[in-house]
Amino acid sequence: MKRVYCLYRVSTKGQVDKDDIPMQRLKCTEFAKAQGWTIKKEFSEKGVSGFKVSSENRDAIQEIKAAASRKEFDVLLVFVFDRLGRREDETPFVVEWFVKHGIEVWSTQEGEQRFENHVDKLMNYIRFWQASGESIKTSIRIKTRMQQLTLEGRYTGGPVPYGYKKVKSGEIGKKGRELYKLEVEPEEAEIVKLIFEKTIKEGYGSHRLAEFLNQKGLRTHQGCKFQSNTINRILKSRMYCGYLLSGGVSSPLMENLQIVDENIFDSVQNIIHQRIAQNAERTIPLNTKGKTLLSGNIFCAHCGSHLVVTRYQDRYMRKDGTEYKVDQLKYTCYHKTRKLNNCDGQTSYIAKIIDRAVVDVLDELFKKVKETPKDKALERRYKSQVSACNSKYQKINSEVEKLENQLRTLKMEIGKALIGESKFTADQLSEAIKATQSKINEQNSEKEKLKQELNNKKEAMGKLDYYYNQFLTWADEFKNSTLEQKKMIVCQLIRGVKVSRGYNVNIEFDMNYNQFCEGL
Repeated sequence: MKRVYCLYRVSTKGQVDKDDIPMQRLKCTEFAKAQGWTIKKEFSEKGVSGFKVSSENRDAIQEIKAAASRKEFDVLLVFVFDRLGRREDETPFVVEWFVKHGIEVWSTQEGEQRFENHVDKLMNYIRFWQASGESIKTSIRIKTRMQQLTLEGRYTGGPVPYGYKKVKSGEIGKKGRELYKLEVEPEEAEIVKLIFEKTIKEGYGSHRLAEFLNQKGLRTHQGCKFQSNTINRILKSRMYCGYLLSGGVSSPLMENLQIVDENIFDSVQNIIHQRIAQNAERTIPLNTKGKTLLSGNIFCAHCGSHLVVTRYQDRYMRKDGTEYKVDQLKYTCYHKTRKLNNCDGQTSYIAKIIDRAVVDVLDELFKKVKETPKDKALERRYKSQVSACNSKYQKINSEVEKLENQLRTLKMEIGKALIGESKFTADQLSEAIKATQSKINEQNSEKEKLKQELNNKKEAMGKLDYYYNQFLTWADEFKNSTLEQKKMIVCQLIRGVKVSRGYNVNIEFDMNYNQFCEGL
């Protein structure tokens, strides 16, 4: 009487719930009984993909292999062979391994897998090649359907992001189960808004934000403390702007799911991007804990290098014999101090003098902005620029079409030239084709530039109100803001500050806000 080991496997939790494994057990038990075999041991794998998970990482397969090496059983029985796996590059060789070690491999539906000739080996490979293909097709079908549901604005399952909750939708799915939808969780949504606000207004980093929330006794969905990676996931998820995301696709804007304004989200992404240490264009300070205003976006006007913050102690003896001693923070030219170039500017500048000058300029600017209504002409100018750009684009597009028609005509003429029916030689036509193709390439390149410019102007016009309102908000808040808040306002409003000998300060405003400063 042959000793039998049985292996049952299902890929998903849904199959476990449908009692697939008891069905496999029943079929294997009936088959073994009919053969006169004795089942010695049974192995069940629940929620294990035979396509995604290698046999090396499946405990059941490894345990059965070890038992086979010890000759503890004679037959390995499965409901169908793909329960052993669905990997064309691996599973056929797993089956062959068992047979080579004296174990018969049987399926209740397909019989015994033998290796008596080359045809047996080919059939063994084809079976699992086909199973692998079915897995790929199933995966594509499921992914495509998930993407379609997402595009329709339907929740497709998975972990519920912080700030949202899962509620019953009242709809019944194809399998007779009630479907769920997402809703904003009001208390958590306020925390999400606070996370974005602290980032954009006070320059909090992910570690500092996690510490801040944990000190307030706040916890994640799982009741755990906030970690920096949790904060980063929140800050980088466009879902908080009101979009469902799944499988690389995004739903249309769903205002009922929006927690964060898209413009705020984009500004935070810019801050995150600039805080990458390798980014040479960084104007956002790596942190806001220092005592200087312009750390990160102040430069030497002579050599262009960053001015770094250094601490220096001024000390000298007064005439009355007392010692004068004071700690000074200074902006120092990095390149000059290390003799990396021939910078002819000052080595350092007292930080509080530069900071005070910039604050005075901003105070005066904010005062004028509050007194001046938004220039309606600015919006008209944008519309005019968009219209002009669009006209140029259409004109070039028309020229490209003419050139492409010419090119087709010239190529048709080549055939006539080869049989002597054209008034042009093949060489002449070849040169004309090259010249025409070159013109088409140039015009297409210009088209792409105009298209990008057009998109940029349209986007800028769409954000005009946001930038203006942001400017007014800063005008109201700046004077009474903390140093941290002033730093974040300055680094978003000002593109860079250049300082030259004699404390000459040149302020370059960000182009999104500079348009409101013209004429002030």
